[in-house]
Amino acid sequence: METFPVDFLEWLLGFLPGDAHWLRWMAGAGVAIGAILSVFGLTFAFLTVTERKLLGRFQNRYGPNRVRVLGVRCFGFFQPFADAVKALTKEDVVPRGADRVVHFVAPVVAVGFSVLGLAALPFGRDLTVLGGMDASLVYFFAAGAGAELVVFMAGWSSCNKYALISALRALAQLVSYELPLLLTALVVVMSAGSLSLVDVVDAQDGWWLGGLVPQWFVFTPWGLTGGLVFYIAALAECNRCPFDLPEGESEIIAGYLTEYSGFKYALFFMGEYFGMAALSGLGVTLFLGGWQAPCEFLQFVPSFVWFYVKLVGVILSFMWMRATLLRLRMDQLMRLAWKFLVPLALVNLWVGVFWVGSAEWGVWWGLRWAMGFGVSVGAFVGLGRLLGEGFAPRRYRYVAE
Repeated sequence: METFPVDFLEWLLGFLPGDAHWLRWMAGAGVAIGAILSVFGLTFAFLTVTERKLLGRFQNRYGPNRVRVLGVRCFGFFQPFADAVKALTKEDVVPRGADRVVHFVAPVVAVGFSVLGLAALPFGRDLTVLGGMDASLVYFFAAGAGAELVVFMAGWSSCNKYALISALRALAQLVSYELPLLLTALVVVMSAGSLSLVDVVDAQDGWWLGGLVPQWFVFTPWGLTGGLVFYIAALAECNRCPFDLPEGESEIIAGYLTEYSGFKYALFFMGEYFGMAALSGLGVTLFLGGWQAPCEFLQFVPSFVWFYVKLVGVILSFMWMRATLLRLRMDQLMRLAWKFLVPLALVNLWVGVFWVGSAEWGVWWGLRWAMGFGVSVGAFVGLGRLLGEGFAPRRYRYVAE
């Protein structure tokens, strides 16, 4: 099972002439792109209905459960296919003053940049489309930077002041939370000694306590703090609750998507889920061992299965956050980024420097861990107090009339 995808690709390429290297390369790239679109396209479809059903359970109501195919209901999991038919047949309305070319290109580019980010991830020991590049991490962030351009294209081309305001709010949010992501990834690069995501996963190979505890970066003091900062920043980068301000319906209607309908709206929706999958996959690669098994005796399970299980687990936690947390105000969102996450990521960078520099301590491993963890906890508590100074706790006084 481990080598089945590679063996299948080699079998397909065996039908092509052996001396046509360019044709074999193009065919291999096409198969890889098709596989990514197929797997994550189906994942997107079923995650949408899963999120709706989970939110229904959290809020004590029913989720989608009515769509039938040939009389079979299948617990509502045919719903995404019905939604796709509806999106394809729904009228496409474009404002009279809109820039029609940019208005059309924006959703297409949104999906394209998300797929470019997915291509950089190493999905398994032998499933690395672009993850084996020497600078695949840089490539990932370069591809992800296109999200800012897409948001502005959608808001500006719609000829709608609400869409434009929302686009500017979204740009401020994306730029602010991009910095904590980069700083946490920098610590991982420093520890792994490489910008290649494959090397990052290889650096987390091995186990402690007789094969029961994996040597993932999240089990280090800087990895625990960095993983938390990365998770919060990823929520904001994906516009997920409590950071879904660009689509604050009580303030700016549907945000920069206000003037989109039909399949264009569905493409934006797909791009958002693809981007969430890409960032979740990057978090799994940087902090949760990528395709590495959680225990040594579970290595018989194919590596790509472990990666996919971790990926789905992180995405489901995003849905849990949406069902649990309330939306922040814009000023709270910006203060959290610049007064808490960025300083905490900088402190964590120095903790990572200490961790790498003290790698030869040997028997003093426990002291090394305690010192790094103590600095991280101290920074977390201190920055949290500074963040709430003047804003919390709230005191309510009732004045008799």
